[in-house]
Amino acid sequence: MADTVPSRETIEAAHKLIAPYIHHTPVLTSSFLNDLCEAEIFFKCENLQKIGAFKARGGLNAILSLSEEQLENGVTTHSSGNHAQAIAFAAAKVGAKAYIVMPDNSPLVKIKAVEGYGGEITFCKNTPEEREQTVQEITKKTGATFIHPFNNYEVMAGQATAAKELIEDNDGKLDLMFAPVGGGGLLSGTALAAHYFSPETKVYAGEPEGAADAVLSFRSDKIERAPYVKTIADGLLTYLGDKTFPIIKQHVTDIFTVSDEEIIQSMRFLWERMKLVVEPSGAVSLAAFIKHKEHFKGKKVGIILTGGNVDLGKLPF
Repeated sequence: MADTVPSRETIEAAHKLIAPYIHHTPVLTSSFLNDLCEAEIFFKCENLQKIGAFKARGGLNAILSLSEEQLENGVTTHSSGNHAQAIAFAAAKVGAKAYIVMPDNSPLVKIKAVEGYGGEITFCKNTPEEREQTVQEITKKTGATFIHPFNNYEVMAGQATAAKELIEDNDGKLDLMFAPVGGGGLLSGTALAAHYFSPETKVYAGEPEGAADAVLSFRSDKIERAPYVKTIADGLLTYLGDKTFPIIKQHVTDIFTVSDEEIIQSMRFLWERMKLVVEPSGAVSLAAFIKHKEHFKGKKVGIILTGGNVDLGKLPF
């Protein structure tokens, strides 16, 4: 596995490698949201991606980059859902076994999807320590290759391709981009894509108030844990890694926190006004932009809608 920060060439190679397996997702606009924010907003609809989330990009790049020897005993990871689906989906493409560790309170829609892609699930308590310990036990038992959900340069390079497409589809003329942040795989990839393919584009992040570790880390210059963890955005409960944090610190302009109420309101805008099924984690970027819209009037803004895997039986509105 790569041990250096993805270069421009690495991201271009990742895009070429995964292109046969992913959707080049559409970029949509909303006159209602443009008027509300007094800006031009371009939504990168990764909720319409294979597996229903951008994570397919990183999962595919990581697995397609492995050797036959590394795939021989299968692959393993831990995830609350979207990366779990990505690894199960990608493993199936290469005929490898996928051992997936999921928190016991993961959304049912994501559990069913992992099973549908052939992943073998082991449940654990929803703490980073429990996830990591369970994965270590599986790795020791099976010899499977571990693919970290975000603190992995191949994963990061794959995630960067979403922002690369967004930049290219807007002819490199975006003033800024917003992405959500959990472990930082997408945000670091987005920041690198902007750095290489559109250096004038600033990158911002949205983070739930109930999982606000990245903003603390960003301010203190060291990886911090959130003071408390309670948010509707289940896909953003992880903390930054030693690979993602330095990239974010170097290339991200700022991180804004949003409440669950603000996330739900933005989710509702996307459902009602744009007819887009977006999960809470996927609406965090829009929520952060709306909260600070007065700073970005008249700007061209790219917002990544990261996923649409929401349990329809438990909608927050």
